[in-house]
Amino acid sequence: MSDHIRVLVIEDDFRVAEINRKYVESVEGYIVQEVVKTGQEALAYLEKCTILPQLILLDIYIPDVEGMELLWQLRYHYRHMDIIAVTAANEAATIQEAIRGGAFDYIVKPVDVERFTQSLKRYKQYRHFFTAKETLEQREIDAVTGNDAQTDTGNTNTNLPKGIDPITLNDIRDLLKPNKEKGITAVDLSNRIGTSRSTARRYLEYLVSTGRFIRR
Repeated sequence: MSDHIRVLVIEDDFRVAEINRKYVESVEGYIVQEVVKTGQEALAYLEKCTILPQLILLDIYIPDVEGMELLWQLRYHYRHMDIIAVTAANEAATIQEAIRGGAFDYIVKPVDVERFTQSLKRYKQYRHFFTAKETLEQREIDAVTGNDAQTDTGNTNTNLPKGIDPITLNDIRDLLKPNKEKGITAVDLSNRIGTSRSTARRYLEYLVSTGRFIRR
């Protein structure tokens, strides 16, 4: 359990909080460390706990907090923790401010479980990516920042298609390098990266479409 990613859920609706808990703990490698209902409870908990969570699921609409105040407080006092906003707030200005505040992801309620699960899996890959490396090459930085389409296709005007995550794509390319792998099936790939077969197949088809790999 010590290897699990510890999550703090900040959500004032106990029913939604319980749903979020179930969603989180259904993803391998995660555990909900605590659930709190207000900004005051969140800050009090973080101040006293001996082992801090690594990820916060934050509802922007918290009764005792005005606007994005809690997000900025968390960012100021606990910069090493990551935040995923899970909220009904869908105003463009709010979303932009959350991105400025370093939110890893922004999920609008009602939460789609597949979208939620994808975000958590991507975050796990993100953490592994940085803990496994001391320095990064430009290609790897591009994968993390979402600029990987430029290095992958050679077309600076092309964005990755919907459903293709740059970090996952980078991991798969590494698996497929000639000196590491002679080839891989969608079944084998899904087992290695922890996704469904259809998702693995989608990535393989995308790589084939770039011309960098061939279908056997």
